Amino acid sequence: MNMANPNASFNRDYLHSPGTIFVVNQQPYDSKYILTSLGFLRRMLDYSTEVSAIELKLKPEANTSTVQAKIEQMLGEEFLVQDRYQQQADVFRIMEIEKLISYLFLTFILAVACFNVIGSLSMLILDKKDDVVTLRSLGADDKLIARIFLFEGRLITVSGAVTGVVLGLLLCFIQQKFGLISLGEGTGAFVVDAYPVSVHAWDVALIFITVLTVGFLSVWYPVRYLSKRLL
Repeated sequence: MNMANPNASFNRDYLHSPGTIFVVNQQPYDSKYILTSLGFLRRMLDYSTEVSAIELKLKPEANTSTVQAKIEQMLGEEFLVQDRYQQQADVFRIMEIEKLISYLFLTFILAVACFNVIGSLSMLILDKKDDVVTLRSLGADDKLIARIFLFEGRLITVSGAVTGVVLGLLLCFIQQKFGLISLGEGTGAFVVDAYPVSVHAWDVALIFITVLTVGFLSVWYPVRYLSKRLL
């Protein structure tokens, strides 16, 4: 470095703008990065053929983990090979935590709502008291009567779970195609204008199993305990 003229130690060149500015409306990127030619950047950094990073776009049918392992084997430990999830590990970790919290919160709401099922089934047991007497006169024992009410409660749970899953998938499809729920008034504040939705088979199965489990447990209590006291 020339102490008499420190500015001479910096490379300088002219950069002509094409008249357009590329932005992604994300402050961490718009404030730090620009798109320019490879030759201009090499002149600024005194590079000849060196590169600091290479990004690869794989075919849709390619296995990311397999390709990553092969590249790591070819390059050795001196180079860092990461996929897009590893490059944004903090962001995806936060998303997973938010997803888990949302699932637990909605499961709690479902458990509270199941008190309506308990109340409805208890009222049904009281309402059918005379019918229970008739069934007993025809030879039905307490186990058969309990199974009848248990089947009724499970039928309500299954029908509600199926209806909820179908309506949820329909809402996700409408959101993906038409962007029913927007991200706000200012369309330029985000990369996308509508709230992004991605449907995964495991998530749908987990929700369906959770609804059935909570629903069956809420049905089991009034049938096993209240039926003995009320009938």
